[in-house]
Amino acid sequence: MPVSKLNKTAEVRRFMRPASEVMRLERMGSSHPTRLSFLRILLRRLKSSDWQIDRPVWNVDAKGVGHGVYRVRSDERIYSLVAFAHDLPDEMRSDRVIATAWDATFTLFDGEPTPDDIARLAKNVPFQEAGRISPKELTLARANRSVRLFKHVVDALSEGRQPDASEMNAVGYLMRTTAVYGSGKFGASDREDIAQRPELSAPFQVEMLTVWLIRAFTVDIVEHMAAAKGGAGAVKLDRDTRRSLGVGNSTGLGMAPFIVRHPVLLNNWMLAREEALARVRAQTVAEPDAVLALNDVHASAMQNAVAWRSEHPVQVKKLQDLRRDLDLIADQLETFDWAVTRPWNELWSWGESTLTFEGQEALLALMLEPHGPLIDDLADHMGADEAACFRIDGAMSVADLRSVLEQSYGWALEIDFTTPENTARFWYVSEEKLEPRLGERATEEGASLEQPMCIARLVAELYATVQDYDHTKPVAALLLAHPEHRYAVRRVQITKNHSYAEVHDNLIAADMLPIDLLRCKLAYFGASQFDPRSDRWVRINLFAGAPFPGDINAESTL
Repeated sequence: MPVSKLNKTAEVRRFMRPASEVMRLERMGSSHPTRLSFLRILLRRLKSSDWQIDRPVWNVDAKGVGHGVYRVRSDERIYSLVAFAHDLPDEMRSDRVIATAWDATFTLFDGEPTPDDIARLAKNVPFQEAGRISPKELTLARANRSVRLFKHVVDALSEGRQPDASEMNAVGYLMRTTAVYGSGKFGASDREDIAQRPELSAPFQVEMLTVWLIRAFTVDIVEHMAAAKGGAGAVKLDRDTRRSLGVGNSTGLGMAPFIVRHPVLLNNWMLAREEALARVRAQTVAEPDAVLALNDVHASAMQNAVAWRSEHPVQVKKLQDLRRDLDLIADQLETFDWAVTRPWNELWSWGESTLTFEGQEALLALMLEPHGPLIDDLADHMGADEAACFRIDGAMSVADLRSVLEQSYGWALEIDFTTPENTARFWYVSEEKLEPRLGERATEEGASLEQPMCIARLVAELYATVQDYDHTKPVAALLLAHPEHRYAVRRVQITKNHSYAEVHDNLIAADMLPIDLLRCKLAYFGASQFDPRSDRWVRINLFAGAPFPGDINAESTL
């Protein structure tokens, strides 16, 4: 979405950070979840529209095998998570994409499923890719137990006691999803068929709803199995322990290309967040309630940083930076003069000059948190009609195309692609796993199957052609002579009106870290406690600390 459609005043625009600052991988890889993250948008929508959530079906035996249905109802619509619980032998449990069996499988059904629907789904959902679902289903998902913690919790509850807090904190979830598919995969409903529904207009809402209901299922099934084992002496999880649990996930390279392949969507995500920060910075005064809320959320962030663990050297350094920066923020808040003109901008300017990228992006999340009434409307602008921007403007002059290249892609034109380190990698799709992978150009085969993730190189090649081409001619003539540049031309034209559409780094460079792409996207989902296991995959937690279905209407803030 062009900037002009979101920015309300030139005064706010003055505080917008430029793409040259925001769209660098090092900063994107320091992203934190905010109140504009998709799971927060979902929870606010559920509360504000007074959705009613219950569990009308629970047909699960003492071994934890069976099915349940979680129903989400409004006056206009019903969504139902149909959950299938399985007795999975330990030797079959795998988090790999190519696994064929799981502890639990799920689908989000559009409406309320009949017994015939459930019977049909029972023949397909447990088999995931090997089965087929229909346009009545919105997502397809699966999850595995965190075996040691799951067993510990069942045993503890069955004996009438709460599980060990250190065990719970060390893991943070009872199950982890290994895939949550939507948008037409395996026969499910296409995104365009549901995007106009108000409750689903923001990105990834059916996926977030699926995971939130899976979280409820993970607690229900562990309590069910504990009751079956312990009888009358069994207890349920206490409220605080229950609330601390999220849903785990391990995410790898399969997610990384998404934000490159969807430039308009990426722009709208980034633009909404940057507009939110600019609105906060543009305020001339700080309301006392907002200052109190900032201190509260800062205290929570410090607790999260203490609990956050990782052994990956990149993340270890980031955690050191984060903890130090949060301490610096604490010191600053103790003495900060909130009576100055534009106090939020003063606080942000101090952070920019003092904190690391990790601390700056954490401060951004902290500053947005107390300002829901000011910024929450931006959630309505985070989707995208990508088809509207797909058509190439053939009438555009080559001179104008060159101008956009020089103004928006200077970062790419500065890269020397004749050096091996700047072309060291290539992106491709694995034939075996049908998943994106990253190859080493000097030592691995497959570069002939390279996917167009090398935006900087493609743009540089286009610029080299444009320099020697008649600038008075239209782009249509250029592409007739050089059709190989069609993809790059489309991206350049998109960027003309979408300044945050491109990652301003070389995605095939030897020192590029794919986990930076992953963390950026996952922060928009609302993930917390990122734990990279290599430079190519990361573990996360979703919905930890969020309300459960029975609690959401009692929440004062979401």
